[in-house]
Amino acid sequence: MMVVEVVLSLALASGALWLVLSPLFRPGSIAPDVYEPLDPTETRKGAAVAALKEIEFDRETGKLSEDDYAELYARYSTEAIEAMRAEDAVAAAAPSPASAPAPMGTDDAIEAMVAADVLTLEATAGGVAEAPTCHSCGPRPETDAVFCSQCGKLLPHPAQCMECNTPLEPGGKFCGRCGTAVGGVML
Repeated sequence: MMVVEVVLSLALASGALWLVLSPLFRPGSIAPDVYEPLDPTETRKGAAVAALKEIEFDRETGKLSEDDYAELYARYSTEAIEAMRAEDAVAAAAPSPASAPAPMGTDDAIEAMVAADVLTLEATAGGVAEAPTCHSCGPRPETDAVFCSQCGKLLPHPAQCMECNTPLEPGGKFCGRCGTAVGGVML
């Protein structure tokens, strides 16, 4: 009886060992490398533009002084320009289809691209105009906040009047109930 158990144990162990080691001895197919484009924020240009977006947001929420903003803006603008020049150099060296436009190489064109990127980021950053504003504390950095994180008061919804919290009509410039201008300033 003991011999049968030993034989079965050896057979089971050798089968398990064969299953574990067989992939090492089998010729495998080498999978081709799949090209995955970089996320824009993983490039030098993308990181610099993201930093520009961040310092714009910090300035508008009051976290950065104008002096700090000017210093950081100059640094990251320079970084973005250098990254764009490097991309242009790579694009100029690589063969490109005839239908593709020639890469921009002038400083004015690069400056215009940076300015356009900054304007686009400012428009989509959810700046002060779109962020909730507390009557007593001012603009809040939390774009989805219901209550002010500083004083605890109910924040008006962007589609509500700043004074009476009445829903505003789309495209309206004044509150239909109290007459307050949509920007929160009485005229």
